Amino acid sequence: MACTNDTSCNKACARPRGVLYSFFTTLLLWCYFLGAGIFFVLVFYLPAYVFSRNREHRFEQLNSRFFRGFLWLVRLFFPMHQWQIDEKMRRIKSSIVICNHVSYLDPLICIALFERQKTIVKPLFFSLPVFGWLVRVSGYLPATTRGRFSAMMIEQVEKMSDYLADGGILFVFPEGTRNQQGKLGSFQQGIFKIARLCQASLVVVKIENSDKVFAPGNFLFSASSTESVRVRVVGSIRPDYTANPPTAATLEQMAVSMLAGTDAACPENEQHF
Repeated sequence: MACTNDTSCNKACARPRGVLYSFFTTLLLWCYFLGAGIFFVLVFYLPAYVFSRNREHRFEQLNSRFFRGFLWLVRLFFPMHQWQIDEKMRRIKSSIVICNHVSYLDPLICIALFERQKTIVKPLFFSLPVFGWLVRVSGYLPATTRGRFSAMMIEQVEKMSDYLADGGILFVFPEGTRNQQGKLGSFQQGIFKIARLCQASLVVVKIENSDKVFAPGNFLFSASSTESVRVRVVGSIRPDYTANPPTAATLEQMAVSMLAGTDAACPENEQHF
C-alpha cells in the first residue's frame, strides 16, 4: 500500500535508520569501553599502581578521565540529547552526594564529574577480572558487609572521615537500583548511618532523562528521544552533629523530600540544623 501522508512516511523511514544508527554507535561506544579500557590499564593504571605514592587517589583521577572520554563520545554520537550540568556540581567537595537512579549512565556521570570520588558497588564487580582490581584499588565500597566483604567495608568506612575532610566525595544511589517507573524508590538507610558516623555534610543531586539516552533493560543507546539530560543540585544538608545530631531516618526524609521537590524551607534548599 502506498503511503499517502508525507509525515507518516518520513517517520516510518526514519525509524529503521534510527535503529541502525543506534546499533552501530552503541558498538562504537562498547569498542571504546573495551579498547580504551585496555589501553588505560596498560598505559596509565599499571604504572600508577607501581609508581604512585597514593594509588587510590591516582586511580580515582584515571577513572574520572576515562569516563569523561566515554561520555564525550555519547554526546558526540547523540547530539539530539542536550546535556545540562549544574555548575554547582563541580564545586562539591568533602560531602556525601545523594542521587536518584534512573540509568546505568548515572554513576558514570558522577565519576566523570568528580576527580576524587568513591561509591558503593555490587559485590559481583569485585570478582570480575581487571575491573575488580580497579574498584578495589580505587577504594570503592562493597554493597554488603557479609563474608569476605565485611573487613573491606569496615576498613573503607573507618577511613571515610579523613577522606571526606581531605576533599573527597562519596556518591551514592540509596534506591539501590535503577527506577523504571519514573518515581523515587524507597531508600536504604545505610548511607545515612555512614553520614552520621563521619559527621558528613550531604548534597542532594537529581538526575533526569539519562534513561532516555540509555534505558534500563536496553542494549542500545537511543537516537529517537530529544529530551535533555539534566544533572542538578536540589539541596544540601549540613547538620550540627554536636549540638543537634540527627537520626539516619531524619537525614533520609530530608533527602527524599528534596528529590521529590517538596522541600523549600530554606533558600536554595540548604538546610542547617
